[in-house]
Amino acid sequence: MRTSALDQDLFAAAVGSMPADELSAVRNDAASRFASLGFPTARNENWKYTNLSGAAAISNAWLREHAGVPFSSASITRPGQAESTLLRQIDANWIVIRNGSVDMNSLERTRKNYGAVINFSHLSDRTAECDIDVDDPMSAFNAALLLDGLHISVSPDSDSLTPLGILQIDDPSQQASQVRIVLEIGRSSSLRIVECALSANHGAQFTNAVIQASIASNACLSHVRLQLRGDEHVGVSRITATLDRDARFHHDAFDFGGSLTRNDVVAIIAGTNAQVRLHGLYLASGNQHIDNHTRVEHRVGPAVSDEEYRGVLSGRSRAVFNGQAVVFKGADGTDANQSNHNLLLSSQAEIDTKPELEIYADDVKCSHGATVGQLDEASLFYLRSRGLDQGEAKRLLTQAFASEFLSELSVEVCREYLTSTLDERLADLVSDRHL
Repeated sequence: MRTSALDQDLFAAAVGSMPADELSAVRNDAASRFASLGFPTARNENWKYTNLSGAAAISNAWLREHAGVPFSSASITRPGQAESTLLRQIDANWIVIRNGSVDMNSLERTRKNYGAVINFSHLSDRTAECDIDVDDPMSAFNAALLLDGLHISVSPDSDSLTPLGILQIDDPSQQASQVRIVLEIGRSSSLRIVECALSANHGAQFTNAVIQASIASNACLSHVRLQLRGDEHVGVSRITATLDRDARFHHDAFDFGGSLTRNDVVAIIAGTNAQVRLHGLYLASGNQHIDNHTRVEHRVGPAVSDEEYRGVLSGRSRAVFNGQAVVFKGADGTDANQSNHNLLLSSQAEIDTKPELEIYADDVKCSHGATVGQLDEASLFYLRSRGLDQGEAKRLLTQAFASEFLSELSVEVCREYLTSTLDERLADLVSDRHL
């Protein structure tokens, strides 16, 4: 068996030992699809730079441990300092998901805080009312081994004043976890989400998370995602958002941690005058690997999408950016822009960047571009001539490059926490031990 392959016998046994409930049919269909696809490999064009052998090895160990044992909710870990700091500094109504299982106390508190504005339920209670997407091999793997998930529905014509917080925290005792959240944003309503991913304790861990959102006419979903995983964590995440007429989707992603991270963001513009804004910042050092794949589908026009990702890399780290904007036939009036800018602090760091446009309509305005560079020597010299030492000058220039998105955050309450976290991470990147 290839090291990148999942043990199909263990996988089939695990699916068979899942609870017999309303999700059983979903799991079986997803398992059939995953069995024919398997974990993506370098032969898959969208995965040619990202090796999931580590995720497969962790998953095999996890499945082997559960062989012959019925799956049940994961054990609950005690809150750690990083979790407590996050919950204290970011003013949100927090739902905590530990090792793939929703903490019921946090869910009940959040449900009471929002009342009739937002409805929370388990996916196992809503299989007749909502689809569980299986769009690629990893979302199929997620659905096949999903114990349960969250369905979050925002009532029409409503605005939740306090943002919703979703904290995903995992520890290596569980090895692998699957997370699924389905969002429905009602007509003319608004939802702000702060999602944060943390690790508890040290050790190999694999998390596979899927969020699928439908945004009704004139509604807005603002989503900030902070990924601060441990240095042995392998994470795969997928966000799919479908926009109706005059809908808006703002997504700000910050990847600072993890050993290997793969993010897929898909925005489907299905209604006229919809707006999509995707911002991403990734910081990598040591041997970290961070892969961002985005796809914006302009199925109708006029509509606007604006996308910008930035990266700062040091050590032997590697990053991947693949951004696709697809303008379908008849989507006249489309305005699609995307860019990717990267700063390499080490001669051994690497970025593979590929912004793409596919245009099948005539009356459009589209642009794309990418840059890869190092710190400007003239700027460094200028700052040093004003009394800053080499390290301070590097940190200041790097901070100016990386922090621009902070002035455009779609969810304001996380600004202070994110600013301090960014400063600490940048100080680590520009230190000599990573260069």
